[in-house]
Amino acid sequence: MTVTITIVTYASDPTYPRFTAWRLGSIIVRIRPPRRSWPLAIAASGALVLSGCAQFEDSAAPQSWEPAPELTPRAGPQPDLPEANTEGMPSEPPAEQSEVPPPDGCTDFDKAVIATCLDIVSAVAALPSDGSTVSALAGQRKSGHVYLVGLDTEQVEYAQLDVDAGGDGGLTGLALSPTYAEDGLAYAYITTPTDNRVVRFAQGQAAKPVLTGIPKGQTGNAGALLTDETGALLVATGDAGDPSASTDPKSLAGKVLRVTPGGEPAEDNPSPGSPVLASGLHSPGGLCKTTDGSRLWVTDRGADKDSLYRVEPGKELNVPAWTWPDKPGVSGCADWTDVLAVATSEKGNVQNLPLSEDGSIGGEPQITMDGTNGTSYGKLGGLDPVTADVAVAGTINKDGGDPVSSDDRVVLVVRQPASGSGRD
Repeated sequence: MTVTITIVTYASDPTYPRFTAWRLGSIIVRIRPPRRSWPLAIAASGALVLSGCAQFEDSAAPQSWEPAPELTPRAGPQPDLPEANTEGMPSEPPAEQSEVPPPDGCTDFDKAVIATCLDIVSAVAALPSDGSTVSALAGQRKSGHVYLVGLDTEQVEYAQLDVDAGGDGGLTGLALSPTYAEDGLAYAYITTPTDNRVVRFAQGQAAKPVLTGIPKGQTGNAGALLTDETGALLVATGDAGDPSASTDPKSLAGKVLRVTPGGEPAEDNPSPGSPVLASGLHSPGGLCKTTDGSRLWVTDRGADKDSLYRVEPGKELNVPAWTWPDKPGVSGCADWTDVLAVATSEKGNVQNLPLSEDGSIGGEPQITMDGTNGTSYGKLGGLDPVTADVAVAGTINKDGGDPVSSDDRVVLVVRQPASGSGRD
């Protein structure tokens, strides 16, 4: 069986290739422009401007679909995204591809790249989408700048947050408000001169504190954000360089916290009146969950190994679901039901962990986007799903990596087929 995923772009240039496609084992991914030009989430002309009190229509723009024609060698440059491990799958001839030219300044010819020439994109938050658009907020760790980026659109500055980027601090987490379509609000995890905290902001407006007083140290300042299915805000905090703080119930350090959009402890937390959902973190890289919220994960970078934990309310994070003794620098993650994708900041690849029916890890991680199995974009930071098959990721090559002329970038990551998941 062959599965086809189609990503519709906004290109109106008649010279833009009609179809761009690549094959991932038995999955064919196509990026194609529609038959007419589409409006952008935010156009450079200012056709739509987000603000704290803006109102948005929930319905998508009218769409016109047509059957996909057969690909030809003239289909244009095609992104070299991760290839799946297809062992045991039906063998099919590979899709014909043409080589993607290297970047030229800030121009990147790889169609999987949706933003270029940013600075250390440590956090990303995908905007709501039905799959016909791809756009996201991209946060820069050191500068605190947040940009709105997307396919075939200019990068628009969304906000400027005041941060202290010493050590591993700065802007390290982003999440959209559960009611983003109505209020245009987003949350950020940032380091200030006095603490780590969560702030709330809208486009062009000053940030307002939501949760303050999270301990700050020489290290262990990175954090991650996510909203759950109830609308509560999940906050993963570092231990501020003090491992004992991660198990201290009186400290906000080294925890997964669950708070309301206003920063108060959420209802149904394990301990009434406490924001703590789970404890035992050191330097979290990312939070992710299933669409229905039935599973929640957090990645963590410890002193002797990197770990992936399944978060269970009220329990300490002391039994990892998976560990990496070679410390690849686990960062953002995405739960795609049968595969859990984990981006890495040191190895610069994506580790795809097969999941069994009960949500346990079903086998060794499949490595992609490492230059051998798919194009490598270098060191990866935040990762956030756009749809059930596509996510956005930020690169952090200007933070001790080997940047190319178009770095740092926001790139598309495509879900890999499960391999060795242990399913019946």
